[in-house]
This record gives sequence, structure tokens and C-alpha cells, in this order.
Amino acid sequence: MANYLEMEDSSFRSKAYRKVAEVLETLQESVEDMKDLEKIPGVGKHIASKIEEYLKTGFIRDYEKLKKETPIKLEEIIAVEGMGVKKAKVLYDKLKIKNLKDLEKAAKKNKIAKLEGFGEKTEKNILEGIAFLERSSGRFLLGKITPVVEDILDKLSNLKEVEKISTAGSFRRRKETVGDVDILIVSKKPEEVMTFFVSLPDVVKVWGHGTTKSSVRIKEGVDVDLRVVPAKSYGSALQYFTGSKEHNIITRRIAIGKELKLNEYGVFRGAKMIAGKTEKEVYRAIGLDWIPPELRESELDFKKIPKIIELKDIKGDLHCHSKWNGGNDSIAVIAKKAMKMGYEYIGISDHTQFLKIEHGLNEKQLLKQKKEIDKINLKFKIENLKFRVLWGCEANILTDGSIDVSDKVLEQMDYVIAGVHSALKIDKEKMTQRIIMAMENPNVDIIAHPSGRILQQRDEYQFDFDKILETAKKTETILEINSSPARLDLKDSNIRKAKKAGVKMVIGTDAHQISQLDLMNFGVSQARRGWAEKEDIINTQPLSILLQSFK
Repeated sequence: MANYLEMEDSSFRSKAYRKVAEVLETLQESVEDMKDLEKIPGVGKHIASKIEEYLKTGFIRDYEKLKKETPIKLEEIIAVEGMGVKKAKVLYDKLKIKNLKDLEKAAKKNKIAKLEGFGEKTEKNILEGIAFLERSSGRFLLGKITPVVEDILDKLSNLKEVEKISTAGSFRRRKETVGDVDILIVSKKPEEVMTFFVSLPDVVKVWGHGTTKSSVRIKEGVDVDLRVVPAKSYGSALQYFTGSKEHNIITRRIAIGKELKLNEYGVFRGAKMIAGKTEKEVYRAIGLDWIPPELRESELDFKKIPKIIELKDIKGDLHCHSKWNGGNDSIAVIAKKAMKMGYEYIGISDHTQFLKIEHGLNEKQLLKQKKEIDKINLKFKIENLKFRVLWGCEANILTDGSIDVSDKVLEQMDYVIAGVHSALKIDKEKMTQRIIMAMENPNVDIIAHPSGRILQQRDEYQFDFDKILETAKKTETILEINSSPARLDLKDSNIRKAKKAGVKMVIGTDAHQISQLDLMNFGVSQARRGWAEKEDIINTQPLSILLQSFK
């Protein structure tokens, strides 16, 4: 509805709907269970009535009316990088483009370049964006499907017939995107479990319903397979179905080298089964320590398996946006949530002036914000609470590599995050130099979402990551692992490179509302996939040591 209202130039209503959509997406509680919908941030009587209508009828009349008035498959079109709602409306009005197929056809026939406000470059970018979407099709963001998969797991776990349960496959390996989801169980009454599984409310299609395997499609569009395995083979089945294919080839080869056979049923010496009940038992039988699922992507030095970071190691989050720049919550509310999470500190890093779309703060506003943070910290000190709010910002790296906030203000801050938010299409050499120049600014401590990618929407910009690492090492600049499920940037291979180069990293949620602070687990999963250990990540450190990390 926000998108359609934006097309109608109803910006105030559009923003209200969009804000509520973002809140609903990360709510921990089911909306159906809520007695007072107006307690949801941003929800007033008008939007509450729309939610109630949807819960009762499965549709919203006003939404159906908007779709009829402008029959565009908006989600398809705006998924293409550079295509916003307003552009989609112009293309519909001028060329009757309703969907992705129409868009591609018009771009290939050079019809879009002729339109005012588009041009050849935009047309070329549209075709590149469509090609990128095609490469990403058939896969689902880990963060998008996790809540519904966890709900299925909870429901199955509560069945008395289920003795053991685990996800497997790329979901268990915590890949950024997932093709389908595998769940393994041990049960003496599999028929009852399978009947329950295929009847779950999230199931929209049943592909197969058997006694040892059933396959369904859930509402998010992803397929879920449920397999029943014998208790004696649970560990070996879990190891096999977790994968990856390459990891399984390596472990089978190791087993063969020890005159053993490893498969989904167990580890065998001749006809005798010697292991299979647990994964640890399986790995031990072939002479290895247990390997965390996130590391099972490629060949490891099996004698030096890193002790990778865990969620419990995180002591604070440095990338949080407050009400000051259009976020959902006040600094005091964010601090309260962080304390509840067991953190020692929280960093407020609102956008700065160049990013007007995000209500970026000017220098006067930043200094005013510092006074509020000082007041909150003083209150904590009086109450004898060992918690601190840190004052930072997420500044913009301009095209020439300069920062949109003066050094006079930056040097007063506890820390400074800087990121590229504009001119993403400049060439590799210019982009590399732009980021290097920002890192050479003595006041810049952290580079946010370093590659600029948005999963399934935008490829990373062109830059020389090896040169970035060299400068980061020299200037002691920290690279961010952004926990937003749409970013997960740095990617795992670049985390490994940073670790090898001795460049420190930080995991930040980029939260714009307090519920998004819980996204930290996705950043930690990404760090684990990059073999990062506790000492590689600065926000595993207590406050006194953390502050020494900043220049």
C-alpha cells in the first residue's frame, strides 16, 4: 500500500504505511495474538482497521482498489536496481509497462532511453539489473525465511512423537540465500508427524506426503522437506544432508583413506557400523574434531579448525539509528533494550546531512544529540548501572572521498562510521580511491557495509578489496559486517581475507527500530562463515578495550 500511495503522490500516508510495514516485519509477537493493535509503533486507528480487515478476510479492499487503478506488478519492477515507485509509474503512463517482462522488452527495444529523466545509462542499468535478478532467482534471503522456519521447528519440537529435530542443508550452514529447507527428525510414529507437518497453517502446497519423507511449499514460497531417519543414523544423516557437497566429498575421501565408508546411514568398517548416532561421533570416527556447519563450505585445514565467534561473545552494537534521523525509537528506549540483551554498551550512529532521504543530521543537530546522550549516561551513572551509550554517526563518503561532517565535530565523537551511499556506479579505480581517502581520515574508525551490495537487488560496486585491506591495515580502520539480512556485507570470502590480513571487524545491525537489534545473530552467522574468531571482532571486547580500538 505504501508503494501505491507513493505513486499517487500521497507521501505522508505512504511514509506512515511504510514505517508500519517495517515494524510488522520484525515483530517478535504474532499480530493475530495482539489484543491492542494500536500498541504497535506507528499504528493508529486507520491502519489498525486495515490490519483487522486483513486478519478477518485475508485481503484489504483499499489495496485491491489501488491495484485495479494502477495494474502494475510493482514488486517485480522495483526489485530491479535503480527502479523506484515513481519511475515505475512514469513507465506505466508512457509505455504501459506492467511487469518485468514488459520492462525488459522495452529496454531491449531502446524505448526507455528516449523518455525524459531516463536516458541510455538508465536503460543499460535496467537490463543489468534484470540480468542480476535472473541470476538470483529461486533463492530466498536467510533472514526472510528464518522466522517461518523457526516457527515450523517449534511446532514440530512440541510434538511428543518427535525425539530429535534439526534443520540441515544451506539453512543450517547459514548461507545468505537458501534454495530450500531440509528438516530431519527421529520418531517412532512418523505417520502422525507427517500428517501434522503437511497440515501446518503456513503450508500452501503439498508436493509429497509419505511416511519417511514429505515435501511442502510454505507461504514465503520456499519448499521444505521433512525426513525421518533412524536414531542410530541421526548424526550421519545430519552430517550428510547438511553438506555442502564439496565438504561431503572431502570427508568421504578422508574416511576412505582410513579404510572406512561414510554415508548418510553411518560410518562403516566393512559391514560393521562404528558410528552414526551423533555428528561428533561421526567426525571422531574419521579422525576429525566436530566442524561447525558454517565452516562446511570448502576445504579446511582440519588440524586447525578455528574457534569461531558465538552470539554470546557480543558485548554491544555500534550501528543503531534513533528517532533523531527517522528511526523508530528514542535513544533511551534503544539503551533499555540493549541492557535487556545483556550488552555493556550501545552506539548511536545516525545518518548525517548528505543523506537527506534518511533525514541525515547536520552538525548542529549532532552536537545537540551529544547533550542528550551525556544526560542519559549521567543518569545511568547515578543509578550505578554499568552501561554506556556511545556517541557516533554514520557519515557519508562523498565522491571525492571527503566526509560530509567537519573534522572539528568528528573528532569529538566516541567513534565514526563512514559509508558510501551515493554514486555507486563510478569506476573501480575511483571507487577504491574514494574509500581509501576516507580511511586515511584520522577521525574515521569504521567503514560501513564495505561493498555496498543488497542481496538479490544490487551487486557490489566495483572496487579493489585487496587495496582496501592494505589501507585498513595501515590506518587501523575497522570493516563492518552488516547484519541486515538484505546486506550481510562483508561476504564470507572477504571476511576470511580480512582475518588473514589482520584487519579488525565489527558486527553491526544497522537497526532502525529496537526489534532489529535482534538481527545481530545473522551478522554473527556471517562472521562464522568467514572463520572469524572472537579476537577478530571488536565488539566482543569490554568497553575499556573497545574504546582503544578507535583512533
